[in-house]
Parts: sequence; C-alpha cells; structure tokens
Amino acid sequence: MATASTASLPKALSITDAAAERVRLLMSKATDDYIGLRIGVKAKGCSGLSYDVQYAKEKMKFDEVVVDKGVTVLIDPAAVMFLLGSEMDYVDDKFQTGFVFKNPNEKGRCGCGESFHV
Repeated sequence: MATASTASLPKALSITDAAAERVRLLMSKATDDYIGLRIGVKAKGCSGLSYDVQYAKEKMKFDEVVVDKGVTVLIDPAAVMFLLGSEMDYVDDKFQTGFVFKNPNEKGRCGCGESFHV
C-alpha cells in the first residue's frame, strides 16, 4: 500500500522575502539565544482570535517547524489548524508596520483588523 510522502504535503505556513528579512533582523538583534519565532493564536479582539508572534528559545513538543528562506518559524500545535496554508508577510507602510498573515482559513475580520474568526 502506497503512503503519501511528507515532501508532497503543503507547508503549514509560507514566508515571504520581506518576512524572512525581518525575522533575520530580529534574530540578529536578539539579546538571548533564540532559535526562531513562534506563531500562535490567542482569544482576543472583537472577532475572537488574534495572531501571536513571540521569540522561541526551543522547540516545544508537537510544534510544527517551518524552515523557509533561511529562517525558522515554529507554529504552536493549537494554532496549526487556524494557520494551515497561510502566508506570513512583513509590511512597513504609512498605515501599519508588522507581520501580517494572508490566511485562507479566515472567514472574517473585525473592522480594525486586529482579530479574525474562522
């Protein structure tokens, strides 16, 4: 019986060049020994969920590890189902500065854009 190769599975998260560049910059300025960033979701805002980005010192049990464009991003296991297929970008313009997520699982966002629901 044939089994699917893990190489054929889609990444849980893709990272744009801008996001990878920002992660590299953050890691180069970090004052501690971090291995990358950890992405999660928290109950927050008027739509229910908000993206949470933190430094990661170590891989936690069941973290999804994404290595793309030379950077490491860990996804909290409780957030994988909300982030599957998302793209992590970094935007710096007159309206916002920070990581943004293009998430195909989102069904809606609040008016200010701080939170989303699936």
